[in-house]
Amino acid sequence: MSEPSTTTAVERVDAGRRYDILVDGQRAGLTAYRDRGARRVFFHTEIDEAFAGQGLGAQLVQQALDDVRASGMRIVPVCPYVAKFLRRHDEFADITDPVTPDVLRWLEAQLG
Repeated sequence: MSEPSTTTAVERVDAGRRYDILVDGQRAGLTAYRDRGARRVFFHTEIDEAFAGQGLGAQLVQQALDDVRASGMRIVPVCPYVAKFLRRHDEFADITDPVTPDVLRWLEAQLG
């Protein structure tokens, strides 16, 4: 017997400054960012426990980074998950900038 198929989609939510991953229309996780000029600074990624272990985090980050590339922006991986993903996917090295103390101070001010 086959398992029921699910529909997975990643959406950029500009008003919330995040990308959501949806499974059958239900938000299963997100990766949050703030834009600093032409740099998209990713600072938090999470997958709901009910959806853990399905590879959704990698799918979410892959599609978010593809979107960043398509928009002509660069990536700053403050989020540990995004940083780990980038270490394994060097195809984004050309648009990745380092996390600096200046970026961290800026992000802290943005997040309050």
